[in-house]
Amino acid sequence: MSLQGNIFGNDNTHQEIILEHGTLAYYPQFFTPHESNQFYQTLVDTTAWKQESMRMYGREVLFPRLMAWYGDAATSYSFSGNTFTPQPWTDTLLDIRNRVSPTAATTFNSVLLNYYRSGNDSMGWHADDEPALGKNPVIASVNFGAARRFLLRNKADHSHKQEILLQHGSLLIMKGELQHYWEHHVPKTSKPVAGRINLTFRYIHP
Repeated sequence: MSLQGNIFGNDNTHQEIILEHGTLAYYPQFFTPHESNQFYQTLVDTTAWKQESMRMYGREVLFPRLMAWYGDAATSYSFSGNTFTPQPWTDTLLDIRNRVSPTAATTFNSVLLNYYRSGNDSMGWHADDEPALGKNPVIASVNFGAARRFLLRNKADHSHKQEILLQHGSLLIMKGELQHYWEHHVPKTSKPVAGRINLTFRYIHP
């Protein structure tokens, strides 16, 4: 575990998790509760949410969450058989990005937003390893709303696992070779939970 003091006006006390082939840095209180509440409600109200679908077993299946893609003009992104054309940055998203970038020590030109409306919404096992993200992408994951479990498993050996409870106002940075060797997942839960918004900032290479 690595602890650091406050810089850039954020709480940068964090836990660093070193995995075989990859690193995670988790900041549980990166944003204050007050600003986290404001960001959450603004994003719920102003984001161009859409329930996308993917083709599975010969039929179209809706993703179990709402999604939106924002970024620079030339940052279209393809995954699960879909190509997403970015909406232009909003002031709110730029504000969050500018807070996150110095801590992640990188620049981001796009962000994927996922809105988990209840415990029935989820994210299946996957890795952010598309070629457009480059060799060892840095992914900055910001979380507002209800705390949800974030699971990781080694691609070659599923018995190697890691779990983090992503809290309201938290930041999780994934870096190194992580996306090539590990998958991640947000499971459904039968517990009554409120909505959650996750933003994953990334850099799309031309």
